[in-house]
Amino acid sequence: MEERDPGLPGSRPVELGFVEPAAPARLASSQFPSKVGGRPAWLSLELPGPERLRCGGCAQPLMFLLQVYAPRESAFHRSLLIFCCALSDCPDRSFIILRSQLGRVNDFYSAEPEPEPEPEPEPEPDAPLRPIPGLNLCRVCGASGSKTCSRCRRARYCGKEHQRADWKAGHRAVCGQPGQPDDDGFSALNILFPEFELVMELEESEGEELEELQTCMDSMSVQKSVCMSEVMEEQELEAMAKHATKEDQIFAKFKKRIALAPDQVLRYCRGGGPLWVSGNNTPTDNDIPNCSCGARREFEFQVMPQLLNQLKVDRLEESLDWGTLVVYTCAQSCDPGNTYVLEFIWKQDFSAEQV
Repeated sequence: MEERDPGLPGSRPVELGFVEPAAPARLASSQFPSKVGGRPAWLSLELPGPERLRCGGCAQPLMFLLQVYAPRESAFHRSLLIFCCALSDCPDRSFIILRSQLGRVNDFYSAEPEPEPEPEPEPEPDAPLRPIPGLNLCRVCGASGSKTCSRCRRARYCGKEHQRADWKAGHRAVCGQPGQPDDDGFSALNILFPEFELVMELEESEGEELEELQTCMDSMSVQKSVCMSEVMEEQELEAMAKHATKEDQIFAKFKKRIALAPDQVLRYCRGGGPLWVSGNNTPTDNDIPNCSCGARREFEFQVMPQLLNQLKVDRLEESLDWGTLVVYTCAQSCDPGNTYVLEFIWKQDFSAEQV
């Protein structure tokens, strides 16, 4: 069975994603952000039911991982949101990706862009999370909050798990007290992943790297020996590669490519191909199902292992790991209306020899 064409690196422009701190106002739904961690910045405000955001292995609520704002010609607004299970004792940790898209004229946002939010001071660590006005959101994770606290009847939750977590985190002390906001939320410092803005930059090609090397060689005679040593090192690596296994070559190619921008947490190249970390566990055509509309799915972006360094998983006392998460989406970007549709995500781990 033939594997999907992974695409040639450099055959299509690749955008790289990096995380940066940002004021909460920049990450609000109305700003159409790309972001990592915190609560989801929902695009359509007709939210998926909490039952859709539960792990298929342990049935616990999934955590919001990241979202990418990626409009297309057929979709004026379009966001892709990834949720995951990070529980270490889960027998089959789930990763799911939801797509939402809206026209320029829609039920939730003005057809004209909102002004850039004014700079604001960094929030205090325990500052409450800002809810989206008019929505009943879980105070803990920001998913649809269909359940309420049985005591105060004001605090909302996606399920009993987050209600218990909020009770222990401080809601017990303020529940039902006069003057307490109905939906102030709590910081969820031990529940949510750290929040960052996801900023995109065009990847430099290997040709540009070689051009810089040539400029270095031509600029100063003092630097020529250094540059030549880099060239010799490259030649030695190529010689070694001839004797390496296919698996070694794939991983060496992966490391060489990301070394150009080691802080990248995401690679975006719609219609291109992913950068695999291993020759094992790569999908075939039959592994990637068509969209529910019948159209085939194509590669859109992949999440890199460098993101794990930003998530502070150890602080959460949970376990999360991957080599890369590869996202395939409807090639036609079919119109789901105001609903969220499921797309396809493929998890590839590092091979045992690479760990």
